[in-house]
Amino acid sequence: MTKAVILLSGGLDSATTLAFANSLGFSCHALSLDYGQRHRAELAAACRVAESMGVADHKTITLNLDQIGGSALTDADIPVPEVPGEGIPVTYVPARNTVFLSLALGWAEVLGAWDIFIGVNAVDYSGYPDCRPEYIQAFEKLAQLATRGGVEGGEYHIHAPLIHLSKADIIRKGVDLGVDYARTVSCYAADAEGLACGLCDACRLRAEGFRQAGVADPTRYRPTLAG
Repeated sequence: MTKAVILLSGGLDSATTLAFANSLGFSCHALSLDYGQRHRAELAAACRVAESMGVADHKTITLNLDQIGGSALTDADIPVPEVPGEGIPVTYVPARNTVFLSLALGWAEVLGAWDIFIGVNAVDYSGYPDCRPEYIQAFEKLAQLATRGGVEGGEYHIHAPLIHLSKADIIRKGVDLGVDYARTVSCYAADAEGLACGLCDACRLRAEGFRQAGVADPTRYRPTLAG
C-alpha cells in the first residue's frame, strides 16, 4: 500500500481527513503534536481516532511551543475568547502549521511517502493565515526544494481535502466515511475529560456545522451547558 502521513490533532477536521485518506487506500501514518496546548484532551482524542481507524502507525511528538507563547492556546495568561473578534484571533498559534507540516515532511522522507494530509479549512474557520490554499501550495513547493527526495526527482503532495468545504459539508463527508465524531475533541478550552466549553470559536463552528448538516451533535459539554 502507498504510505501517507496524516496530521491528526484529534479534532473533527483531522479525523475526517484521516478517514478520507483511508478511503483512498493509503497506508496511513498518523502524526499528532503535543505542542504545549492548553486543550490537551485532544491528544487523547487523537489516540482514540487513530485506534478506531486502524492506522499503520501513530506517533506523538512533543514540541513545547508554549515556551514562545503568543497564543491563547499555549499561554494560560491569554484568555480564550468567547465571542468572535476582528482579524486573526488570539487562538492563532505562530507558525504552527509550518512546524507541523515540516515534521510530517521529515517523517514522510523516512517512510518513503510522497503524500501528506492536513485538515485545514478556509471556509468555516477562524481566519488563520496558515489555513489558506496559497499557503498549502507554497509549502508543497518548499517540500520539493528542501528535501533529498525532492531534489532527487521525487514529488511531494500536500493534500488538504477539506479546504474548500463548509463545516456542514465536512461533517456530512465524515458521516459517509463512518467517522465517530463522539471520539473527537475540538474545543479550545476543553477540560481534562474532554468536555467542551460551548463558547469558544471552535465550539461555535462545530455546533453550527452539525446543525446545518442535520446531524445530531455528539459533543460532550460541561454540565452547566448540558441541554
